[in-house]
Amino acid sequence: MIVSNTVQAQTRGTKVGFIDMEYILQNVPDYTEAQNQLEQKAQKWKQEIEAKKIEINKLKEALKAEKALLTKGLIEERTAEITFLENEMLDYQQKRFGPNGDLMSQKAGLTKPIQDQVFTAVQDIAEAKKYDFIFDKTSDLTMLFAAKKFDISDQIIRVLNRTEKRGQLTKKQLKEEEAKEIQEDALDENPALSDRQKALDAKKAARDKAIADRVQLQEERKKAAEDKRLQIIADREAKKSGATPASSKTAAPISGNEIEKEATKNAAAEARQKQLDERASILEARKKAVEDNKKAQEEKRKQIIADREAKKTTAVPATEKTATANPAGNNAEKEAAKTAAEEAKQKQIDARAKTLEDRKKLADENKKALELKRKQALEEKEAKKTGTISESTTKEVEKTKDTVATPTKETSKTAAEEVKQKQAEARAKTLEERKKVIEDRKKALEEKRLKIIEEREAAKKANQEKLKLTKENTNNN
Repeated sequence: MIVSNTVQAQTRGTKVGFIDMEYILQNVPDYTEAQNQLEQKAQKWKQEIEAKKIEINKLKEALKAEKALLTKGLIEERTAEITFLENEMLDYQQKRFGPNGDLMSQKAGLTKPIQDQVFTAVQDIAEAKKYDFIFDKTSDLTMLFAAKKFDISDQIIRVLNRTEKRGQLTKKQLKEEEAKEIQEDALDENPALSDRQKALDAKKAARDKAIADRVQLQEERKKAAEDKRLQIIADREAKKSGATPASSKTAAPISGNEIEKEATKNAAAEARQKQLDERASILEARKKAVEDNKKAQEEKRKQIIADREAKKTTAVPATEKTATANPAGNNAEKEAAKTAAEEAKQKQIDARAKTLEDRKKLADENKKALELKRKQALEEKEAKKTGTISESTTKEVEKTKDTVATPTKETSKTAAEEVKQKQAEARAKTLEERKKVIEDRKKALEEKRLKIIEEREAAKKANQEKLKLTKENTNNN
């Protein structure tokens, strides 16, 4: 056994590892928190020292300024006071930031318990994984070269974190944590697997970051769109509220160019307002037309249902009875009903085509009016660029206001009224045609009924005569 152990030790060779104490301390959360608190204290001490320096410099400047007026005794007193304050400041600085000062002692107090934990963790890892030597990279020992695969700093950080977590975990979580520890230890022993795992973790982190960036970008776009929408609404409200008081501003005594500029601005604002009003009126007319179409369709549906019920109550039994008597008449009536329905459909199609043509005309007129307004706005912009506006252009602006803005309203209103009138006339025509078709059907049904009654009576008479003849023949026989 002794020989085999010595042989294994000789063949195995020495196993060496190293740690980076600074890296370990930076990755321990308790140490980072305490370090931040210590830095805050150090900043406060530095501010106190700076305040004392400023006070001493003020005293020195005051002494320089008043030296000619002071006596030797006063000068000596003030210089003694300044030297005393300087010595006091140096003592305070040494007390806080000296080699044996508060900062160094508190740093040592912070690092000592963590260093103890690190040393115990190093001993445990060395015993478990049979390390012969473990060095500290940050110590006085000069390491000219150290391969990364011999660095066990991450293992020590994991051990420290495990010891902190174990006190807060349940039994189930402890089992999961132990399984995780075994996996991590296996990765540490196999550097290829650990490198692969690190690459996977890096890819996952990059993917998560890309997803988070996408979500943030989408939120920013939504926010920008919402801000733009609110800005547009605010601009519209400002235009609505600020269109009227603009004229009261121009009433003040201003130069000619400024009056012309404000007049052009007011004209542009009024033209925009009129455009908005025209669009609103056109939209209302379209809504009304749509509602009228819906009502007409509902009436048609009800009429069709009524016609079907009437056919079921009257036409169906009559046809069943008279199907054998006169099939030619039924076919003629069906054809007449089909032609009447086709004519009614054709008229409806023509009425719809007329309404569409009227709408197209109205849209063309609106386009023309908008084109005229656009040209007018461009001319106004060009005139603004030059800086001067002649009286003729201002007159033309006023004329275009009267000739372009108002007729568009009238044309839009008259066109909408004409469309409504034509739709009403088309509906009235279709209703009249339907009434005629219904009356024709009623007349045809009445004629059929009378024919059937006459045929029945004739058949009865024929049967009676036949019976008489048969009785006579039997009597004679």
